[in-house]
Amino acid sequence: MITVNRRKLLGAGATGMGLLGLAGVVPAWARGGDLLSGVARKGFDEVSGSNIDLTVARSAFSTGNKRGGAIAVNGSIPGPLLRLREGTTVRLNVHNQLEEDTSIHWHGLLVPFQLDGVPGVSFPGIKPGETFTAEFPVRQSGTYWWHSHSGLQEQAGHYGPIVVDPAVPDPVQADREYIVVLSEFSETDPNVLYEKLKKSADYFNYEQPTWTDDYPLSGAQRRNWARMRMSPVDILDITGSTFTYLINGHGPADNLEFNFQPGERVRLRFINSGAATYFNIRIPGLPMTVVQADGQNVEPVEVDEFQIGIAETYDVIVTPDNDAAYTLVAESMDRSGMGIATLASAPGARAAIPPLRDPPLLTMADMGMGGMAGMAGMGGGSESMPGNSSGQGAARPGMRDTSRLPADVEVGPGLAMVSANPVDRTGDPGVGLSDVPHRTLDYRKLRSLTPNVDRRTPSRRMEIHLTSNMERYMWSFDGKKFSAVSDEPIRFAYNERVRVKLINDTMMTHPIHLHGHFFELVNGAPADRQPLKHTVNVQPGGSVEFDLTADEPGDWAFHCHILYHMVAGMFQIVSVANPVGEGA
Repeated sequence: MITVNRRKLLGAGATGMGLLGLAGVVPAWARGGDLLSGVARKGFDEVSGSNIDLTVARSAFSTGNKRGGAIAVNGSIPGPLLRLREGTTVRLNVHNQLEEDTSIHWHGLLVPFQLDGVPGVSFPGIKPGETFTAEFPVRQSGTYWWHSHSGLQEQAGHYGPIVVDPAVPDPVQADREYIVVLSEFSETDPNVLYEKLKKSADYFNYEQPTWTDDYPLSGAQRRNWARMRMSPVDILDITGSTFTYLINGHGPADNLEFNFQPGERVRLRFINSGAATYFNIRIPGLPMTVVQADGQNVEPVEVDEFQIGIAETYDVIVTPDNDAAYTLVAESMDRSGMGIATLASAPGARAAIPPLRDPPLLTMADMGMGGMAGMAGMGGGSESMPGNSSGQGAARPGMRDTSRLPADVEVGPGLAMVSANPVDRTGDPGVGLSDVPHRTLDYRKLRSLTPNVDRRTPSRRMEIHLTSNMERYMWSFDGKKFSAVSDEPIRFAYNERVRVKLINDTMMTHPIHLHGHFFELVNGAPADRQPLKHTVNVQPGGSVEFDLTADEPGDWAFHCHILYHMVAGMFQIVSVANPVGEGA
């Protein structure tokens, strides 16, 4: 294992987090109209082979009537599709033409840690004018993606897809396939967005309750929310008021088409490369069969809608038949906007676009009170709340009973809430989807298609709390932001098997990503069929468990994949020791 001087790396880029892209030829279905010189192309090229050059450069981007600065890789947003084959070796040469450092993270790919692309953890970053080469064997197949891990570059367009074809026949057969990259665009510089969130965490939320709103909240419920100084519509940090939601770089007005012939099996590879948005995916009138999650094959499960967390990927099969066209809807979780594309049997064919649905509301379960008696405090008129013995309604102190926390959680200004009863919410389809009248996906429906290799019982347990002071936009693990824990990594012995429990002490959903590994989600499946994932959503006020076999030596990033939460401090380092007998 290569020894890394963590303090030097942190000095080189303490908030850096990153990856670059690929290159190629824009297929007709992914290409927009010709744009002005200097403006990034919409859609992505495709590249393959053993030696690939990637160029990161400053650009501009426009969609609809919005235009702003951007970062493009090989001239497009998203950057190009990297098409690899399992069992081969690839050499990726990343050229930095920016005036600032950049970086590469191959999200979900198993690579040596020094090629993982996280400044301050695995390498010092790529300086302006320099080239970084990552050469590694391709050890897996499936749908993945790449993105910058430097500052807020990912939000500016520095991301793109990866597809790895299997070395053996694919168990998922389809007549054609499309990659569906979900993301956002804002005219406002990402650093300005972050500054506004630090000054006012709900700056971009235009759906706040008012005297004249139509939210189905009683007077008692409104008083409870007011006493807690919390909002039932605090769903996403940045909303459709600021973001334009993109599919393959195309805004809703761009008429992006995916062509099909009736009766064909079409594979859609969904990648959520957004910086801050959960998307709810549906194709009205067309069922979807989920066949892969985070690049790993799962037993097929048919749904009508699913929520995809930031950094997750899902592959689905659809068989469009009778209708000339179907609308693919990627609605933001707070229902403030949507990305739109069309599955069309003929050029120009269109289906009706559904209107935005009513915004969802948070519940007692989202406050960490799931499974508790008397949950009517937010839903049925009772004004008393758990944690407040006065019966006069919940005040902020009642939501911060730190006696429930383990000793290693730091109690300070960065911890403003503690979940009273954080139950397992892997059976929850996600905020806003629990009461829709059709079939949804939840984690408990996922089963690995093939048996997992490691069937050992975990030798120890670990508990990690997701913590925040949401009003001050402070985010952390165990009450400690990254700058305070950088020299205290989470340590694992080589090949150790550990059950990790994540407890969400906040009122927002967090997509938690572990670099360098897949873990087995504890979701009620038989022990040998627990689904493998690299990113897991932890519902508000809830908990998730996974079994990790720490078999990739090195230092690895572990963080929330909401970009602004990560930069604000919800980041840690996982350190896996060398195999016995190898050097430090």
